[in-house]
Amino acid sequence: MLKNILPRGRSRSLNRTHKIAIAGVGTLGAAAVAFTAVPASGQTTTTSEAAPTAKVAYSTKQIQDVHAGVTGQLAGASQKVAAIEAKQEAAAKKATAGKKATTVKKAAAEKAAAKREAKETASRSAKRTEVKKAAPKSYPNTLDGWIREARAIMAKHDIPGTYDGIHRNIMRESSGNPKAINDWDINAINGIPSKGLLQVIPPTFKAYHVPGTSWNIYDPVANIAAACNYAADKYGTMDNVDSAY
Repeated sequence: MLKNILPRGRSRSLNRTHKIAIAGVGTLGAAAVAFTAVPASGQTTTTSEAAPTAKVAYSTKQIQDVHAGVTGQLAGASQKVAAIEAKQEAAAKKATAGKKATTVKKAAAEKAAAKREAKETASRSAKRTEVKKAAPKSYPNTLDGWIREARAIMAKHDIPGTYDGIHRNIMRESSGNPKAINDWDINAINGIPSKGLLQVIPPTFKAYHVPGTSWNIYDPVANIAAACNYAADKYGTMDNVDSAY
């Protein structure tokens, strides 16, 4: 049959195109025969030939690539999480350090403030002490003031004498005149007249002078202190003197 297909006068050799066409026709025919043959009786007879099993080539390359990609993504995510946690930890440490630094600064500031306050308090106390030293208690320039001031000085030297005892003897001796002088008694005759509020002669005043008072025998406070010092030595206290002494 193939011979009849070829035109006359032509070469019986088949070129590449012819071969492909013939092969295609043969393949179709074989397929038709292989699937179904229908006899005249109407019954269907199926003839089958085992078709060769196609070989499937499996490759692990893509699976490995996918696994590597997933692993890389997980590693990258883990690194990002670790980086975020590191940043958070660093921020927490920084905040803690900042709080500690603030606490230390606050404590130092409070300590410095307390130190300044203590220094200022000590300075104010020293100034008050200086004021007290510079401005001692003042007494009126009267008989009452003289007696009170003299008794304050006497107390520092443990010299006894009550206000009433001193006042009583002053009124008898000089009537409260700090410039009073006796120019008629034996002392006056001997050239050493009694002087001042409690009529003290100069040698007695000098011997019983009380530190912190004037050396002027007419000074009322100095005169009282020296006279009371003498009376304490001779009579125990000015309170025991009721006449010339």
